[in-house]
Amino acid sequence: MRRILTGATVIALLLGAAPAGAAPPPAPSAAADRLSWLARHLGRQALPERDGWAAEGAGTTGGSAATPERTRVVRSRAELVAALGGDNASNATDATPKLIYVDGAIDGFEGPDGTPLSCSELADPAYRLDAYLAAYDPAVWGRVPPTGPLEEARVRSVTNQTRQTQINVGPNTSIVGLRGARLTGLTLMVDRASNVIVRNLTLVDARDCFPAWSPTDGEAGNWNSQYDQISVRRSENVWVDHNTFTDGDNPDSAQPVHFGRPYQVHDGSLDVTHTASLVTASWNRFTGRDKLMLIGSSNTVGPDVGRLKVTLHHNLFDSVLQRLPRVRFGQVDVYNNHYRLGGDDFQYALGVGVQSAIYAQNNFFTLDAPVDPGDLLYDWGGTALTERGSWVRQGSGPARPVDLLAAYNAAHDPDLGSDAGWTPTWRRDPVLPAPLVPLLVGPLAGADRLPI
Repeated sequence: MRRILTGATVIALLLGAAPAGAAPPPAPSAAADRLSWLARHLGRQALPERDGWAAEGAGTTGGSAATPERTRVVRSRAELVAALGGDNASNATDATPKLIYVDGAIDGFEGPDGTPLSCSELADPAYRLDAYLAAYDPAVWGRVPPTGPLEEARVRSVTNQTRQTQINVGPNTSIVGLRGARLTGLTLMVDRASNVIVRNLTLVDARDCFPAWSPTDGEAGNWNSQYDQISVRRSENVWVDHNTFTDGDNPDSAQPVHFGRPYQVHDGSLDVTHTASLVTASWNRFTGRDKLMLIGSSNTVGPDVGRLKVTLHHNLFDSVLQRLPRVRFGQVDVYNNHYRLGGDDFQYALGVGVQSAIYAQNNFFTLDAPVDPGDLLYDWGGTALTERGSWVRQGSGPARPVDLLAAYNAAHDPDLGSDAGWTPTWRRDPVLPAPLVPLLVGPLAGADRLPI
């Protein structure tokens, strides 16, 4: 008998869900027995075959093999840490398959008794920001890195915050948000923890209470923060899908200026560094942030060579400023993404770094009128990228195909070459024509778009 595909079934198939009539997944534990069938199915879903670099090798199954005892619904920081293994200090090595559903809002600054912690409560007794600013003002200290008791106290304060707000994720783990799930003020650290899936979460304001002053970073120095929203290091086969990344009501634009530079309390949204590889980021929404995605943490030629293989597809980059992504070394496939960019502080979209190999195909750029297509690329010491099929709508003008590489080379020296030296093969579906990308990505990218 021929099955008739309904509209809902088509959307489910598009998102990787099973159609009606598929066998049910294993029953969860008693603590999770009120989950819907779709929630149970999506929680145990593996990355589809050929869906980006994370499908290479053994593929990415996350916690799909979790037993009922390791299938949990969590509603607090303490419950999240317990579900990941019980001890945040050692959870990164817990390789037992685990499936974790996040229900509601979890705050990384939540203390053991459930009450919120402030930055001052995490600070070392010897640290005060006003004293730090007085001591290391370049007019007093000079343009050399801070040293001495106050800097040491700041470092101890960072250690205190790391223990509190950095949540360590072990191998063979799926973390899936139920509708409305939020992780606030915390970092999901995936370090030496391969085969991890993170889906359907809104990640908000992974703020640093104790940013570092780096006077030699750039011509005027910079404040640098410690914490990404998701950090992938020394890991393989990681799938980050249908999440929303935002600073919420604490944007960088609202931060004060110290030493003539913005006091930067946020780092990246999703950074892939320290020899990590085989990562797929799909159907995510990045909104209102500064630094988004750093792929490769150093210009030093070494263990990163041949690593840092990442696929970005069907993501929405909305009112964001830089690193969309910035790449060193990796073969990075960037296709069918929608970029909505502009504002006085916008810097660039694709950062072409040392030995990077970006393959950018059929992306759509919606730009404020002042943003020139030639400024969507930035040379961070790279030599070439493959770029084709890009479309741009600038201001109120019509959408049109634009050769971004030619526009960049016409306005900048030296020129970037047009061949990144490779052709992607890890793609699940045919690449859409760029004009169709906004129609699909806008409604479907981000948290709370999955039927869960």
